Amino acid sequence: MTDELELLKKDWQKKEFNVPKLSYEDIHKMIWKKSSSIVKWILIISILEFTLPHLLYLLPSMREGMEIYDKIGVSKYLLIISVFTYAVAFYFIFQFYKRFKEISVLDNSKNLMKKIIKTRKTVKHYVIFSLSMIMVTIIIMIIGVYLNDNIVSAFPELKDSLENISAEKLKITVMLSIGIFGVILTLLMGVIYFLLYGLLLRKLKKNYSELRHLAV
Repeated sequence: MTDELELLKKDWQKKEFNVPKLSYEDIHKMIWKKSSSIVKWILIISILEFTLPHLLYLLPSMREGMEIYDKIGVSKYLLIISVFTYAVAFYFIFQFYKRFKEISVLDNSKNLMKKIIKTRKTVKHYVIFSLSMIMVTIIIMIIGVYLNDNIVSAFPELKDSLENISAEKLKITVMLSIGIFGVILTLLMGVIYFLLYGLLLRKLKKNYSELRHLAV
């Protein structure tokens, strides 16, 4: 029995000896590489998010659907909002690129922690801005419908079925429909952002916590 215990002890000691021991520098490099990879994915996702929806405009059905903005008289205001949104989106994409370049340079734990905090703040601001722009667009469309004096002309294909409905009732129906659609779209995009960016931000937060433990 004693011989068996001794053999087990020797075997365990060999296993302990064979386990690689990571130094502070090794752990720091691992966290830095993981953080750099996460920020790279944030940059890639933001670029895809900006470019992919615009490919839908190439579809004829999508272009025809855009004509509704002219009919309800909001195309000019939406154009202004679109230009503003594009400008700010480019700004955020550039900021993500900057964060990626900054975090790609191996630095000490203190500076790496600062870069992680800056990246997390930039992503949160971007998500808030994107969701806000969806709601602003919906509000402009609702106002456009409210100010339109001939709302029936915006839906000529429904002219026959709308004969027994007053213009005011039609306005309220359309405004409510746009409002409900806007809320659902905002919530849906919020869930998508939470799944995409939220997951990456949680990983960055974990890396930040690990760096804090190393710094102690």
